[in-house]
Amino acid sequence: MAETAQRSGRSNVLTSYDPRTGEVVGNYAVMGTGELNRTVRAARSAEKWWAELGFSGRKRWLLDWKRSIARRAGELVEILCEETGKPEADAAIEVMLAVENLDWAARNAARVLDRRRLGSTWLTRNQRASVGYLPLGVVGVLGPWNNPVFTPMGSIAYAMAAGNTVVFKPNELTTGVGVWLAESWSRLAPNQPVLQVVTGDHGTGAALCRTKVDKIAYAGSDAGAREVISLCGQTMTPVVVERNGKGAMIVHVDAKLDDAAEAAVFGAMANAGQNANGIQRAYVASSVYERFLELVTDQARRLRPGADKRASYGPMILESQVDVVRKQVRDALARGGRAVVGGLESIREPYIEPIVLADVPEESVAITGEGIGPVLIVNKVANVDEAVQRINAVGNGVAVSVFTRDVHGAEAFAEQLRVGVVTVNSATAYAGIPALPIGGVGEYGQGHHHGDQGLREFSRTLAIARKRYQAPVNLSTFDRHPRDLRVAKAIFRVRHRRMG
Repeated sequence: MAETAQRSGRSNVLTSYDPRTGEVVGNYAVMGTGELNRTVRAARSAEKWWAELGFSGRKRWLLDWKRSIARRAGELVEILCEETGKPEADAAIEVMLAVENLDWAARNAARVLDRRRLGSTWLTRNQRASVGYLPLGVVGVLGPWNNPVFTPMGSIAYAMAAGNTVVFKPNELTTGVGVWLAESWSRLAPNQPVLQVVTGDHGTGAALCRTKVDKIAYAGSDAGAREVISLCGQTMTPVVVERNGKGAMIVHVDAKLDDAAEAAVFGAMANAGQNANGIQRAYVASSVYERFLELVTDQARRLRPGADKRASYGPMILESQVDVVRKQVRDALARGGRAVVGGLESIREPYIEPIVLADVPEESVAITGEGIGPVLIVNKVANVDEAVQRINAVGNGVAVSVFTRDVHGAEAFAEQLRVGVVTVNSATAYAGIPALPIGGVGEYGQGHHHGDQGLREFSRTLAIARKRYQAPVNLSTFDRHPRDLRVAKAIFRVRHRRMG
């Protein structure tokens, strides 16, 4: 949790607490508009140097930064545990995944963004065309509280690899993580503010949106996303948005049920269900429904939240989210859903024990709302088509996991799902593939993170066409010879009227 307090003779101070114990983790300044503007100006001052290094120069710097983070990863893991309450293993995995994204972005930026030649047609054979991708300038990154290293690094690393400088505003609950990342860069390049952190509360993030940076990358709640889009609309600042809301699973009749149940429970419960790439609900073929539910029940009952090293997962990081989970579970039960594991009694702040609900009506807020919490919904469907219909109707997930032995069939029907990512016989592991672009459809998100698309997200396209010689058939002039038009028409007929 975090709060701001007015201290005599000083600016507002943001205090960060360990959600497990309530102990103070750190105190940070709530930056005002003046400090924020100075930070953005500093980023502008480093923008030219960073862009002119080129892909090879930036790659060397970013790989040096990666090695620096890796050598001191234990420090970052410790801060991550303190600010989120995550078990050490979960924090270590998050840091490793973040570093893998930094490494991939540094090594692949030139391949994806460097200028390359394009083909031409018979009409423009005398032109040489090419396309390349240039930096936008300064990118503002607004980080989330649930995965405060991995998620923002999906913007920071890709933006920097593309040649941009970055101003990072971490969530107020996890300010220390953001400060550590920025300081790790400044130790490497103290005179080049390519990555800077701004600390503060909600107002600081809103102010960053108004500073006319060249793009804002946001990850967080639905309400927050709408506010960021609205604020950036006032200055016509483009945005890339990743909103909360876990995905879904489809369990076919021929699925390996043990594997599917394991993936469903981990996807729903890991990080106390506070992963945007997790599983909110599973749609299971009726003939295997009861057996799948038994397996899920058995696995969920083994889990135990807590603060010790043997705990399965930690507390709810955002205190108010406990009430959201309570509201969703209460609504699901009131509408006719049944609690198979746990229930309202499982909510013991700041921890929530595993909750498995079955037969939850699709109109319940447990399904239509943002699924943040260790809650898994298991619903029965007649077939895959019904599962697809239900998932598309809700439309609040970035990913769908399909469990079936018919791998080729699953890949074929994946195109029917209105989501950005479909995985087959695995669930959350896709987040560990840096080359895989992650993005939503419709209201879930705007733009992409990771992969080639993630690099281009923080670039502007520059196309160049150069005349090489005088065209034998020149149609781009008012003085064109009638013969040129006759020749062009003849070639056109031969090329486009024949079959094949």
